Amino acid sequence: MRDLKPTSLPLFMVKFATSTESGKPSLPPLSSTSPPFRLFSTVEPLVLHPQLAITAFSAMDVPRETLKTLSDWFLLSLSPHSEPRRAAESSLSDAANQPGFSLAVLRLLSEPAADEQIRLAAAVHFKNHLRTRWPLSSASPIPDAEKTVIKDRIVAVMLSSAALVRNQLSESLSIISSSDFPQSWPSLLPELVASLRAETDYAKINGLLGAANSIFSKFRHSFDTPAIRLDLKYCLDGFAAPLLEIFLKTSQIISGASSSLSPDVLRPLFDSQRICCEIFYSLNSIELPEFFEDHMREWMTEFLGYLTNTYLPAVEADGTIDSLRSAICEALQLYMEKNEEEFKDYLKDFAVAVWKILYTPATSPSRDQLTITAIKFLTTVSTSVHHSLFGSPDTLQQICQSIVFPNIRLRDDDEELFEMNYVEYIRRDMEGSDVDTRRRIACELLRGLAMNYKDQVMSFVSGHIQNLLAMYSVNPGENWKEKDAAIYLVISLAAKTGGVVGTQLIDVESFFASVVVPEIHGRSGNECPILQASALKFFTVFREQVPKNVAISLLPDLITFLKASSNVVHSYSANCIEKLLLVKDKAPVVASGTNAVVLQPRYGPLDINAHIAALMRNLFEALQLPDSKENQYIMKCTMRVLATADISGDVARHCIACLGLVLAEVCKNPTNPVFNHYLFEAIAALIRRSCERDPSLITVFEATLFPVLENILRNDVTEFWPYAFQIFAQLVEMSRPPLSPNYMELFKVLLMPETWKRAANAPALVRLLQAYLQKVPNVELNNEGRLSQVLGIFNKLVSVSGTEELGFYVLNTVVENLGFDLIGHYIGHVWTALFTRLQNRPTVKFVNSLVVFMSLVLVKYGPSVLVDSINSIQANIFAAIVEKFWIPNLKLISGSIEVKLTSVASTRLICESPSFLDVSAVEVWGKMLDSIITLLVQPDQSGADLDEIIDIPESVGYSASFARLHNAGRNEDDPLKEIKDPKEFLIKSLAGISIHSPGRYPAVIEKFVDPVNQKALVQLCATFGCAIV
Repeated sequence: MRDLKPTSLPLFMVKFATSTESGKPSLPPLSSTSPPFRLFSTVEPLVLHPQLAITAFSAMDVPRETLKTLSDWFLLSLSPHSEPRRAAESSLSDAANQPGFSLAVLRLLSEPAADEQIRLAAAVHFKNHLRTRWPLSSASPIPDAEKTVIKDRIVAVMLSSAALVRNQLSESLSIISSSDFPQSWPSLLPELVASLRAETDYAKINGLLGAANSIFSKFRHSFDTPAIRLDLKYCLDGFAAPLLEIFLKTSQIISGASSSLSPDVLRPLFDSQRICCEIFYSLNSIELPEFFEDHMREWMTEFLGYLTNTYLPAVEADGTIDSLRSAICEALQLYMEKNEEEFKDYLKDFAVAVWKILYTPATSPSRDQLTITAIKFLTTVSTSVHHSLFGSPDTLQQICQSIVFPNIRLRDDDEELFEMNYVEYIRRDMEGSDVDTRRRIACELLRGLAMNYKDQVMSFVSGHIQNLLAMYSVNPGENWKEKDAAIYLVISLAAKTGGVVGTQLIDVESFFASVVVPEIHGRSGNECPILQASALKFFTVFREQVPKNVAISLLPDLITFLKASSNVVHSYSANCIEKLLLVKDKAPVVASGTNAVVLQPRYGPLDINAHIAALMRNLFEALQLPDSKENQYIMKCTMRVLATADISGDVARHCIACLGLVLAEVCKNPTNPVFNHYLFEAIAALIRRSCERDPSLITVFEATLFPVLENILRNDVTEFWPYAFQIFAQLVEMSRPPLSPNYMELFKVLLMPETWKRAANAPALVRLLQAYLQKVPNVELNNEGRLSQVLGIFNKLVSVSGTEELGFYVLNTVVENLGFDLIGHYIGHVWTALFTRLQNRPTVKFVNSLVVFMSLVLVKYGPSVLVDSINSIQANIFAAIVEKFWIPNLKLISGSIEVKLTSVASTRLICESPSFLDVSAVEVWGKMLDSIITLLVQPDQSGADLDEIIDIPESVGYSASFARLHNAGRNEDDPLKEIKDPKEFLIKSLAGISIHSPGRYPAVIEKFVDPVNQKALVQLCATFGCAIV
C-alpha cells in the first residue's frame, strides 16, 4: 500500500481537487441523457389572492377552486408512488409561505363534504404547520390576523369533526396554547367550559376534555415559579368547578344506569372519567389547590367507588375501566407524595381497595398498567409514615404471596418480547429503561417494605426462593420459570455496598455454583434461552464476587454462548465478557509508610490470550446472525477484547478484515450510532494494540482501511468523517518517516481551507494535523508555505470561542516539534492573534490555555525568548500579562502534565528571569510563588480510567457534535521528562537562588505568600531537605 502512486488514492481530494479557480468545489456535469426535473404535471398551483387573504378568510370564505386544489394535494400526498407524493408535498410546502394558507386548510377541515381521508391528512399537515410557524421565533411565522381567526374557529371545527381528525385538532390546540394560553388567548377557557356544559354527546365532551388535558399537562412537568402559579390560578378559577361538575354528572349517569346501558354507551362515559382524573392530576401537580381540598370528599368518594365496584363483563374485559382505575391510582400516589397529611383519613380505605384489585385476577389489556400504578401506590405507602398498615406479619406475607411473587413470575408477553424484540427486552431487563414492568415494580414494593420490615421481608423472600428452586428440581423441563423467578428475585434485591454488588438473601458464591453455573457450563445457549439469559445476567451483576478461577473456567462457555441463536443470549454473553474485563481489584501501592491502594484489572491479556482466536471468531460470526448485524453489545465486547488482549499477527489480520467488511456495510446506511461508535473504537483499539507490537501490520491495516475510509470521504458519509480522520491520525502516528506519498497527498488536502469548513470535523482534523506535525520533518514542513498554512488554521480556530482550545492544541504541537529557528519568523503574529483575542474575550478557559502555551514556549525555548518575543509586540507588556492573567489563573490549571508544565515554567520564571529577580519585582515574585504553591499542593485530580469512559448513552444519535475515539487518543508526551517532581524542582530552585541573596526571600515570602501556603512551603522544604535562607 505504501508503494502506490499518489494518484491511486485520491481520498477526499475528489471533493476539493476539482475545484474551480475561485476555490469552490465543482459539481460533476449532468449526463446528456438525464431527464429534466419537473413537478408532477397534474398538480396545479394554489393561488391565494393577497387582497383576500385576511378579509375573506376571516369569515372562512375560501374559493371552491382553492379547496379543490388543496384536496387534490392532500390526496396525492398519501400516494404510494413517490413522484406524485413528492410533487404534492413540494406544492404544499410552497403554498405554506403564502398568506391565508393556514386558514384555507382550516376551512377544508370544516368542510363536511370533504373525504375523511383528505381531512385527516389536512389535519396532520395543519398540526405540523402550526408547530413550525406559530412561534414568533419561526423564520416565517403565521401573521397575527390569521392567528386570531384560527383561535376563534378551532374549537368549533374540532367539535364538528370525526374522532381521528378531532384528535389531531386537539393536538393543534395544545400547540397554540403552549405559546398563547392564557395571556394571548383569554377566550379559550370560557369557550371550553361553555361547550362542556352545553354538550350531551360524550364523543365531543371527551374531545373537549382531551384538549383541556393537553393544555393543563404542562403543570405536571413545570418548575414551581410565580409565573406558573399565576397560570395555574387562572386555570383553577375557570376550570376546577366545571371539572368536578362534569365528573359528578357522568358518575350519576354511570351509577344510575350502568346495568341497563350497552358497553358501547358506557365506554365513552368511562373514558370521560379517565380524562377528568388526568386533568385532576395535572391541576394538583404543583400543590393542593384550595378548591380540591374543600371538595376532596366528593372526589375521593367517586375514586373509591370506581376502585371497588364491578361493571358489565364486556366493559371490564376491554380495559376501559382498568384505564380509569390506573389514572385514579396515579392521582392517589400524587396525594401520598405531596398531600399526605390531608389525604391520611382516606388512605386505609384506598389501600384495602388497591389490595383487592391486585388480588383479583383479570385479563383486560389495561390490567398491566393498572397493576403497575397500583403497586407504585402501595410502594409509596410502604415507605411513608403510614407503613404500619403493612406491619403485621400476616399482611406482609399476604402482600408477598399474592401481589409480589405472582408478578415476578415470567409471563407469556415477556416470552413473546424475548423472542420478537430482543432490543426492547434487553432495554427493560438489563438496562433499566424508563418503561415500568410488572417484575420491576413488584421488586420495588419489596424494597419499600424492607425499609421498615427488613428481617420479615428477607425471610419471606428467602423461603420463596428455596421453594421455587425445589419446584424446579422436581421437574426442570416444566418448572424452569420458577428457577428464572428465583434468579430474578436475587438480582433485583441486590444492593451495591462499597462499590461491590451484594445481597443478604443468599451466599453469592454458593448460589452461583449450585444454581447459575449449571445453566452455563457445558451448554450451548439454545437449551432454555430465557433461563440461560437470566444466568448470564446474574454472572454479570455479581461478577466482582465470582472468583477469578471460576470465571476463567467459564470463559469457553461464554464464548460458545456467542453462537446461540437467541439474540438475547448472545447479547448477554457478550455483555458479560465485556463487563468481566472491566472488573478491578484493590492492590497496595509499593511505598513505605503508606496504606495507599490502586485499582488494577482483575483480568489481563494472559487470561484471555489462549481463547482469543475462538473468541474473535465467534464475535464476528454473531454479527452474521439474524437481527444482530448491528448488535451493539457484540461490537462493544469486540472493542473491549481488542483493547485488552495481545493480538498476534494472524488474529489481527482476521480481525481487521472482518471489521473492514462490517464498516463497508454500515457505510451504505448508517442507522445505529451506538454500534457504529463501538465499531470505530474496535478498529482504533486493534490498531493501537497490534501495531505497537508488530509495526509490519501497518501495511495490512492500510490496505484494508484506506479504500473504506476513502469511500466515506468521497461519498460524503458525514456521520463518519470525524471517525475517519481519527483513524487516519492513528495510522500516521504508527507510520515510520518518511511518510508515503499517499499520506503527503492527504496532508495537502488537510491544509486546504475548504477542509475546515465543517465545524463538527474540526476536533478530528486537529487530531490528524497533530499527527502530521509530529511526523513531517521540520525542513519539509517549512516547504511550500505549509507552516504558514498550519498557523493560518490556528488563527481561524482560536478566533472562535467554540474552537479556541483546538487552536491551542495546534499551536502547542507546533512548539513541541519545531525549533525556534522556524517558528521565530511567525511568533510575533502568533502573540498578536492571541492578545487580540485576549483583549476581546478573556474567558477563563482561554486564559488557562494561554498560560499553558506560554509555559511551553518557556520550557522549550527559554525564559528570555518568551519575555523578549512578547515585549517585542509592545514594550513591557509581558509584566502586565503576568500580573493580570498568569498569576491569577495559574492556580486554576488542571491535568497532571499541564500542572507540571506550568509550575516548572513559573518556577523558572521567578528563579531565572532577570526581570523577576530584580528587587523592584518582589511583589510580583511573591504573588507568583503563592500561585505556584497553591497549584502544587491542591489534591491530585487524576483523569477517568480509559476503560470506564468508553461508554456512550443508549439515546445517542447522529449530530453535529464530535465523537472522540478513546482508543485513538493522542499519547500526550511530557515535555519535562527529566523533571520527576515539580515540587522538588520548586524547592531546590528557591534554595539555589536564596544562597546568592541570604535573608531576602524569606521576607518576601512572609509578606506576599498566604500563611497556609507558607506552612506548605516549610513542609516541602523539610521533605526535600532544603532551606530558603
